[in-house]
Amino acid sequence: MSTAIYDIPVNKITGEDTSLAEFKGKVLLLVNVASKCGLTPQYEGLESLYEQYRGQGLVIAGFPANNFKSQEPGTNDEIQSFCTTNYGVKFPMFSKISVAGDDKHPLYKVLTTAQPNAISISEVPFREKLKGYGIETNADPEVLWNFEKFLINRKGEVVKRFSPDTLPDAPELIAAIKEELDKD
Repeated sequence: MSTAIYDIPVNKITGEDTSLAEFKGKVLLLVNVASKCGLTPQYEGLESLYEQYRGQGLVIAGFPANNFKSQEPGTNDEIQSFCTTNYGVKFPMFSKISVAGDDKHPLYKVLTTAQPNAISISEVPFREKLKGYGIETNADPEVLWNFEKFLINRKGEVVKRFSPDTLPDAPELIAAIKEELDKD
Protein backbone atom coordinates (compact mmCIF):
# COMPACT_ATOMS: atom_id res chain seq x y z
CA MET A 1 0.00 0.00 0.00
CA SER A 2 2.74 2.48 0.87
CA THR A 3 4.13 2.58 -2.66
CA ALA A 4 0.69 2.43 -4.30
CA ILE A 5 -0.11 6.05 -3.45
CA TYR A 6 3.08 7.21 -5.15
CA ASP A 7 2.52 5.14 -8.29
CA ILE A 8 -0.94 6.41 -9.21
CA PRO A 9 -0.83 8.71 -12.25
CA VAL A 10 -2.24 12.20 -11.74
CA ASN A 11 -1.92 15.44 -13.67
CA LYS A 12 -0.75 18.79 -12.43
CA ILE A 13 -3.35 21.52 -12.82
CA THR A 14 -1.25 22.80 -15.73
CA GLY A 15 -1.75 19.47 -17.50
CA GLU A 16 1.60 17.71 -17.10
CA ASP A 17 1.54 14.02 -16.23
CA THR A 18 2.96 13.30 -12.80
CA SER A 19 2.45 11.27 -9.64
CA LEU A 20 2.79 11.87 -5.93
CA ALA A 21 6.22 10.18 -6.04
CA GLU A 22 7.90 13.59 -6.01
CA PHE A 23 6.61 13.94 -2.45
CA LYS A 24 8.08 10.70 -1.07
CA GLY A 25 9.33 11.27 2.45
CA LYS A 26 6.95 14.20 3.01
CA VAL A 27 3.73 14.35 5.02
CA LEU A 28 0.83 14.92 2.63
CA LEU A 29 -2.58 16.43 3.22
CA LEU A 30 -4.76 15.64 0.19
CA VAL A 31 -7.91 17.74 -0.11
CA ASN A 32 -10.69 17.60 -2.70
CA VAL A 33 -11.46 21.25 -3.34
CA ALA A 34 -14.12 23.34 -5.07
CA SER A 35 -14.42 27.02 -5.97
CA LYS A 36 -18.16 27.56 -5.47
CA CYS A 37 -18.76 25.85 -2.14
CA GLY A 38 -19.59 27.28 1.25
CA LEU A 39 -16.31 25.71 2.42
CA THR A 40 -14.21 27.39 -0.29
CA PRO A 41 -12.73 29.94 2.18
CA GLN A 42 -10.77 26.97 3.59
CA TYR A 43 -8.30 27.64 0.75
CA GLU A 44 -6.96 30.52 2.84
CA GLY A 45 -6.42 28.32 5.89
CA LEU A 46 -4.90 25.53 3.81
CA GLU A 47 -2.39 27.97 2.32
CA SER A 48 -1.52 29.27 5.81
CA LEU A 49 -1.02 25.70 7.02
CA TYR A 50 1.18 24.96 4.03
CA GLU A 51 3.29 28.07 4.58
CA GLN A 52 3.65 27.33 8.29
CA TYR A 53 4.70 23.67 8.02
CA ARG A 54 6.16 23.11 4.57
CA GLY A 55 9.68 23.73 5.87
CA GLN A 56 9.14 20.73 8.16
CA GLY A 57 7.99 18.53 5.28
CA LEU A 58 4.24 19.15 4.87
CA VAL A 59 2.79 19.22 1.38
CA ILE A 60 -0.84 20.12 0.81
CA ALA A 61 -2.22 18.81 -2.47
CA GLY A 62 -5.47 20.18 -3.87
CA PHE A 63 -7.61 18.01 -6.13
CA PRO A 64 -10.52 19.97 -7.64
CA ALA A 65 -13.67 17.89 -8.02
CA ASN A 66 -17.12 18.66 -9.37
CA ASN A 67 -18.88 15.78 -7.61
CA PHE A 68 -20.99 17.79 -5.18
CA LYS A 69 -23.79 20.01 -6.51
CA SER A 70 -21.55 21.09 -9.45
CA GLN A 71 -19.53 23.35 -7.16
CA GLU A 72 -16.38 23.09 -9.28
CA PRO A 73 -17.57 23.80 -12.82
CA GLY A 74 -14.43 25.58 -14.04
CA THR A 75 -11.62 24.44 -16.27
CA ASN A 76 -8.20 23.75 -14.78
CA ASP A 77 -7.02 27.17 -15.97
CA GLU A 78 -10.03 28.88 -14.38
CA ILE A 79 -9.55 26.96 -11.13
CA GLN A 80 -5.85 27.83 -10.97
CA SER A 81 -6.56 31.51 -11.64
CA PHE A 82 -9.33 31.56 -9.00
CA CYS A 83 -7.09 29.97 -6.36
CA THR A 84 -4.09 32.21 -6.91
CA THR A 85 -6.10 35.43 -7.36
CA ASN A 86 -8.52 34.98 -4.46
CA TYR A 87 -6.50 32.95 -1.96
CA GLY A 88 -2.84 33.22 -2.96
CA VAL A 89 -2.59 29.43 -3.23
CA LYS A 90 0.97 28.22 -3.70
CA PHE A 91 0.52 24.62 -2.59
CA PRO A 92 0.43 22.06 -5.42
CA MET A 93 -2.84 21.86 -7.32
CA PHE A 94 -3.80 19.02 -9.61
CA SER A 95 -6.20 18.57 -12.51
CA LYS A 96 -9.87 18.20 -11.80
CA ILE A 97 -10.85 14.60 -11.03
CA SER A 98 -13.83 12.65 -9.73
CA VAL A 99 -13.56 11.71 -6.06
CA ALA A 100 -16.79 9.70 -5.74
CA GLY A 101 -19.06 7.48 -7.77
CA ASP A 102 -18.51 5.11 -10.65
CA ASP A 103 -15.85 7.32 -12.26
CA LYS A 104 -13.87 7.83 -9.03
CA HIS A 105 -10.17 8.43 -9.71
CA PRO A 106 -7.88 5.53 -8.66
CA LEU A 107 -6.19 7.81 -6.10
CA TYR A 108 -9.46 8.32 -4.27
CA LYS A 109 -10.24 4.60 -4.46
CA VAL A 110 -7.00 3.98 -2.54
CA LEU A 111 -7.66 6.82 -0.07
CA THR A 112 -11.21 5.80 0.80
CA THR A 113 -10.29 2.12 1.07
CA ALA A 114 -7.41 2.91 3.42
CA GLN A 115 -9.52 5.24 5.61
CA PRO A 116 -13.21 4.43 5.10
CA ASN A 117 -14.48 6.83 7.79
CA ALA A 118 -13.72 10.51 8.32
CA ILE A 119 -13.05 11.95 11.76
CA SER A 120 -15.70 14.50 12.65
CA ILE A 121 -14.76 17.02 15.30
CA SER A 122 -17.93 19.15 15.28
CA GLU A 123 -20.83 18.72 17.66
CA VAL A 124 -23.18 18.09 14.75
CA PRO A 125 -21.61 15.77 12.18
CA PHE A 126 -21.31 17.35 8.73
CA ARG A 127 -23.45 14.58 7.22
CA GLU A 128 -26.31 15.69 9.50
CA LYS A 129 -25.78 19.33 8.53
CA LEU A 130 -26.04 18.42 4.84
CA LYS A 131 -29.18 16.39 5.46
CA GLY A 132 -30.61 19.42 7.27
CA TYR A 133 -30.22 21.33 4.00
CA GLY A 134 -32.05 18.56 2.16
CA ILE A 135 -28.87 17.26 0.54
CA GLU A 136 -28.59 13.52 -0.05
CA THR A 137 -25.16 12.30 1.01
CA ASN A 138 -22.88 9.50 -0.07
CA ALA A 139 -22.60 6.52 2.24
CA ASP A 140 -19.22 5.69 3.79
CA PRO A 141 -16.61 5.05 2.55
CA GLU A 142 -17.35 7.55 -0.26
CA VAL A 143 -16.13 11.12 0.11
CA LEU A 144 -18.91 13.08 1.77
CA TRP A 145 -18.36 16.57 0.33
CA ASN A 146 -15.79 19.11 -0.82
CA PHE A 147 -12.76 19.76 1.40
CA GLU A 148 -12.45 16.31 2.93
CA LYS A 149 -8.86 15.84 4.12
CA PHE A 150 -6.64 12.75 3.93
CA LEU A 151 -3.40 12.72 5.94
CA ILE A 152 -0.59 10.58 4.53
CA ASN A 153 2.57 9.85 6.48
CA ARG A 154 6.15 9.97 5.22
CA LYS A 155 5.91 6.28 4.20
CA GLY A 156 2.92 6.92 1.95
CA GLU A 157 0.36 5.41 4.32
CA VAL A 158 -3.06 7.01 4.70
CA VAL A 159 -3.21 7.54 8.47
CA LYS A 160 -6.23 9.82 9.06
CA ARG A 161 -9.22 11.28 7.28
CA PHE A 162 -11.04 14.42 8.41
CA SER A 163 -14.56 15.54 7.57
CA PRO A 164 -15.07 18.49 5.22
CA ASP A 165 -15.98 20.93 8.00
CA THR A 166 -12.68 20.33 9.80
CA LEU A 167 -11.04 23.72 9.39
CA PRO A 168 -7.35 23.85 8.49
CA ASP A 169 -6.56 25.48 11.84
CA ALA A 170 -8.50 22.90 13.89
CA PRO A 171 -6.34 21.76 16.82
CA GLU A 172 -7.12 18.11 16.06
CA LEU A 173 -5.91 18.41 12.47
CA ILE A 174 -2.81 20.38 13.44
CA ALA A 175 -1.96 17.85 16.17
CA ALA A 176 -2.27 14.97 13.69
CA ILE A 177 -0.04 16.78 11.17
CA LYS A 178 2.57 17.63 13.82
CA GLU A 179 2.58 14.03 15.04
CA GLU A 180 3.39 12.82 11.52
CA LEU A 181 5.97 15.57 10.91
CA ASP A 182 7.79 14.53 14.11
CA LYS A 183 8.18 10.94 12.90
CA ASP A 184 11.03 9.79 10.68
